[in-house]
Amino acid sequence: MITRRALLCGVVAVGATAATGSVLAACSDSGRDPLRLAAGEEGGFFWEFAQLTAQAAERAALPVSIVPVRTAGSMDNLAALASGDAELALSLADAAVSALEAGAGFTAIGKVYENYMQLAVRADSGIADTSQLRGVRISLGATGSGAELTGERILEVLGLAGPGDVTRLHLSMTDAGQALRDGTVDAVLWAGGVPTPSFANLGIPLRLLDLSAELELLRERFGPRYEPVLIPPGTYGQQTSVATIGLANLLLADPAVSDSAAGAIVEVLIDHAAELVPDQATGSQFLDRQSLIVTAGVPLHPGAAAAYRRHHG
Repeated sequence: MITRRALLCGVVAVGATAATGSVLAACSDSGRDPLRLAAGEEGGFFWEFAQLTAQAAERAALPVSIVPVRTAGSMDNLAALASGDAELALSLADAAVSALEAGAGFTAIGKVYENYMQLAVRADSGIADTSQLRGVRISLGATGSGAELTGERILEVLGLAGPGDVTRLHLSMTDAGQALRDGTVDAVLWAGGVPTPSFANLGIPLRLLDLSAELELLRERFGPRYEPVLIPPGTYGQQTSVATIGLANLLLADPAVSDSAAGAIVEVLIDHAAELVPDQATGSQFLDRQSLIVTAGVPLHPGAAAAYRRHHG
């Protein structure tokens, strides 16, 4: 009889060139079932965090192995959960809440880090603020990313959602950075840590646009999950801090994930927090007992909730 574990390990082995060491370990003789974690694109915050989590789970000898899967981001990850192509997923809070309101049936393991919405133009561009975006070519993140959803909302509150108001492109972070450097796109919006490697190493100075006014409009229209954050001076060569929009990252799970597996993942998040800090983690860290349970209204997985109760008393 071919088990689910054997089938998945066969698929992972075929795609081993796109896998990490922890993925291959998941298919070793350990006998632990792999849980696929829909993550994000290489070089992004989600992917780095997923790798670190998989490695920490391996060291902690969890009863399951975590297998990071490359995706375009939040929207792809939520679709993977819904279709059964992943048991775990990372998502920006606004995308997760929208899916939940539309009838999706997932649970939360916890609130982990915060992503920064970052809107950049070349420093030699004539674009100094968001009022000058009409008519530009703007990348709103790859199709299937969380930045795509949040970007459309930002355009909406800017009054730029109509046909022809801007030229939308949907590029990966790597491709968007190259396009900005080459001048084939005028502005790039992405969700990521600070600094995001795809934009920190372009070899050209960038200008980050202040999104504080858009933050207030987003909160009025879509709720309080959008938070004020600052990008520190010098992050991308800029002289001053820049106000922008923060969005919590949620680690989600299919309800069919066992209580023991969900609880074990919580133990890793709490007991191994220092091992789960991506290089691009200047942003707020939520890996503590109090903040992990604040999941934007997404219900906690029963196994995760029980683990938090054990820690909270």
